[in-house]
Amino acid sequence: MTGQVRHVDAQRTYDVVLFGATGFAGSLTAEYLAANAPAGCRWALAGRDTAKLERLRERLAALDPACAKLPLLRADASDAGALRELAAATRVLATTVGPYVLYGRELVAACAESGTDYVDLTGEPEFVDRVFVEHDARARETGARIVHACGFDSVPADLGAYFTVGRLPEGVPLTVDGFMSGHGLFSGGTLASALTAFSRGPQTLAAARRRRLHEPRLLGRRARGPVGAPRFSRETGRWALPLPTLDPQVVARSAAALERYGPDFRYRHYASVKHLPVAVGGTAAVGAAAALAQIPPARRWLMNRWEPGSGPDAERRARSWFSVRFVGEGGGRRVFTEVSGGDPGYGDTAKMLAESALCLAYDELPARAGQLTTAVAMGDALLERLRRAGIRFRVADVR
Repeated sequence: MTGQVRHVDAQRTYDVVLFGATGFAGSLTAEYLAANAPAGCRWALAGRDTAKLERLRERLAALDPACAKLPLLRADASDAGALRELAAATRVLATTVGPYVLYGRELVAACAESGTDYVDLTGEPEFVDRVFVEHDARARETGARIVHACGFDSVPADLGAYFTVGRLPEGVPLTVDGFMSGHGLFSGGTLASALTAFSRGPQTLAAARRRRLHEPRLLGRRARGPVGAPRFSRETGRWALPLPTLDPQVVARSAAALERYGPDFRYRHYASVKHLPVAVGGTAAVGAAAALAQIPPARRWLMNRWEPGSGPDAERRARSWFSVRFVGEGGGRRVFTEVSGGDPGYGDTAKMLAESALCLAYDELPARAGQLTTAVAMGDALLERLRRAGIRFRVADVR
């Protein structure tokens, strides 16, 4: 995953550009940047609707009068020329425009070609695998860092496993299990991305096969992210249900890239549920959504129930929370850790995306390029940024 490290052109107009700024997640990310971007940060809002961008800028100016002068950049996800100009103008490009498999490929291509760092919120395995096959090599040549899943998918799992591994012995086989619990609501954009992914099973499998043909094999070490079996977890006292998310793949790729994860590493990712009927009902609901997603009229009906750009209000987000508890073992030691925070889908996801972009723009980071995970690209620097932003990383117990 290493490659040429590019020295970013200091003459680029912007440090960070936020694409998709007027969507639900995009506007929350813009609000976070307005309140937390460092003095002198040159950032801009980008999207396809200038009128919406202007209205967003007015709202941001109410938070910080300096935002009244924020540049507005018009670009459409299907306009390759405009996206190339956008990527060439900035050091880091953050995007919230999904489903990424439908709307993200041209933007990644532009960033890989121009040596521009890229961060997104995707949880779509097909998109991530296609980007690796199509753009990893070019990104390594130009020095671009392509970092996916910089929100609740998959920062808590990736940095939580990274944090846990750092508390275990070196040079020995390690296992980490993550148990996720929380309360939160989803937006129309999240639903659209999930249903699109559910409906593209054959394409997802094909993209994974192509990736395996292109990805270098790991020699002398193993790094795995298998799907666990449903079980009652004695470690948490709750039912553990395997989650069909991108997180285990992301953690396994971090482990493959970093020697610190040891010669043989395994990560499993679960939903942690207190009551068995709730666990059964949740599994049935996911199965039903996946089945309906295979039928185009049913999929369109579900998507239309929650329009893209809509989402939970501030009061509901304030009541939302998440916790991922980790159990790590190796070398005769067992460690219990936790990553926790507020609204997982939006408030803290916006925080994670914004801090990832700022981390790439400003922090001293490892000399790596290409398609990277958050742990590989940013590691300790991003972990400390998130801690300062209110996301908690703690060791609960060591045995």
